[in-house]
Amino acid sequence: MTTYAPSQPVDLMYRGYRSIFPEVFRQLDEWKRKAESIPDGELKNQACDSIERKSFHCEGGGLFSLLSGDRWKDTVTFVVAYQTICDYLDNLCDQSESLDPRDFESLHYALEDAVHPGNGHRDYYFYREEKEDGGYLDDLVDTCQNVLGHLPFYHVVHQDVADLSALYGEFQVHKHVAEEDRVERMRTWYEKNRERVPEMEWYEFSACTASTMGVYTLVAYCAGDRVNNELVRRVKDCYFPTMQGMHILLDYYIDQAEDEEDGEMNFCTYYESNDELKKRIGEFMEWTDRKIERLPDAKFHRMLREGVVSLYLADEKVKELPGASSMVPYLLNISGKRTWFFYLNVKAFHKIKA
Repeated sequence: MTTYAPSQPVDLMYRGYRSIFPEVFRQLDEWKRKAESIPDGELKNQACDSIERKSFHCEGGGLFSLLSGDRWKDTVTFVVAYQTICDYLDNLCDQSESLDPRDFESLHYALEDAVHPGNGHRDYYFYREEKEDGGYLDDLVDTCQNVLGHLPFYHVVHQDVADLSALYGEFQVHKHVAEEDRVERMRTWYEKNRERVPEMEWYEFSACTASTMGVYTLVAYCAGDRVNNELVRRVKDCYFPTMQGMHILLDYYIDQAEDEEDGEMNFCTYYESNDELKKRIGEFMEWTDRKIERLPDAKFHRMLREGVVSLYLADEKVKELPGASSMVPYLLNISGKRTWFFYLNVKAFHKIKA
């Protein structure tokens, strides 16, 4: 099996900035132009906002295309379209006044169809008054389907991609319903799925489902014609629940103050103390590293894991959080020397940018 992916930080950054990010931005510009032509004003605003504010999701996801060899652009095309669906639907659910789970389920049928080439379109806006998007959501779904439908080995990863995609969609439904219903729904959901994961709390399971990293890794390997059943099993076992859980817990960690101000649910508040949270994120990190060692391109996956940790901990919002002075060095030390290197570079970049 040929190794395509970079194994050193300099190579990763060079290929990211030289090839991946420019292609991501080019494709996002195309989707932005389509979003700007959406007839319905509210749908147009949410589509444009999701691209303007959340483009970094596509940048990060685009790095997985480094696993795809010569077909890296196919992976970028899928990632940008799929992530744009996710971010657009998240905006629509966030702004919902009805808080109707049927509406959220209907919207997220778009993700289900996106990973099933051959599925027809549905009325994703069935429970909404705003419906006229000029074919925007259908076009995003079609783009995903077209990429996946032309991958010779998609059948090898199809079931697992669909499974991770479905878990993400279910999480989005539970996350956006009426506040008084969220915890009970998530607890019940966890009980139905607890045998799929090692011992953890319901809010940790929810965190593990809320990332798209596993989907992108499987599609990237598939695009590079580098898949077999054993690889699929190992990749999925690494990214769900471990890497994805670490990713989303860090995401919630830096958003604590913002979520409290906005009255949003934040999983970090369910830990009894900051020390417990710190320990648990560290455990997810170590757990992920053990799984990474069983993957091809282990150095690449380890760099991505370190990059996620450094990017979140270097965020400007962290310094305002109670206990950050002990949390940050604790997690950086567990993560390793290279994470310190990434972290200090990101901090320096923030200072220059300011």
